[in-house]
Amino acid sequence: MTQTATVTPSKTKVLTPAQLDAYRRNGYHFPSRALSAEEAFAYRNKLESAEASVGGPLRGPLRNKPHLIFTWAAELVRHPAILDAVEDVLGPNLLCWSSSFFIKEKRDPSYVSWHQDSTYWGLSRPDIVTAWVAFSVSEVANGCMRVIPGSHLKDQLPHKDTFAENNLLTRGQEVAVQVDANSAVDIELQPGEFSLHHVRIVHGSEPNPADYRRIGYAIRYLPTDVRQVVGERDSATLVRGVDDFHYFDAEPRPKADLDPEAVALHKQITEAADQVLYRGTDKIKPK
Repeated sequence: MTQTATVTPSKTKVLTPAQLDAYRRNGYHFPSRALSAEEAFAYRNKLESAEASVGGPLRGPLRNKPHLIFTWAAELVRHPAILDAVEDVLGPNLLCWSSSFFIKEKRDPSYVSWHQDSTYWGLSRPDIVTAWVAFSVSEVANGCMRVIPGSHLKDQLPHKDTFAENNLLTRGQEVAVQVDANSAVDIELQPGEFSLHHVRIVHGSEPNPADYRRIGYAIRYLPTDVRQVVGERDSATLVRGVDDFHYFDAEPRPKADLDPEAVALHKQITEAADQVLYRGTDKIKPK
């Protein structure tokens, strides 16, 4: 079993000691609330306006690190309610390393295979937390995220790449070991709620057969002393506390939605990230 560094705050901000213990034991926590239903609806409107401005759903590079090109996404990755919960797990000095939209359209065959997030990220240790923010209802009926409790306590598991057309993951990666789906917990969320999950928990989701969209925004946080050990250089956004290590290039906040300077930087950063995520392959996932 891999031992990871843990932070034991003298006083938590939002998670109770029991909830923090359960997160460490199980690898996930839900639900917590960041936004009211009305605020979540407003964020969804901003997302759908952004989709309209680019001519369709955010795909390819646009769905990754949107906080570098949309002001409302930059605001959300810094939301105090989310950061308070993450700080309870990781401590006070936090970077937003990446963020991605996971959107399933109505009657959408897209899915996420069983996997661990840590497989291809190239980070020095697995002290990384994802906050998964629901812009819409996320439930069994529309393909909510599912997790295998306690699976984060195992070492990095072997994965195989599928590059499957409808898989929302970068390489269509899936764990190359048997997963007991009967033990899975369904992470059902209402708009404005979020969950936390550990970078090594085995998780996935089914297609969406419903007549409504499932919209989730996954924000990946890490403490400032975690490093990129695969790529030549990486970047991240300081969202709380101080960074005394400077292992990552600092990312600026966008001045306006789709500001040309921000769009150019976003292209540069996401292309560099692809070099890490696709390393060892000669394939590019279909967009």
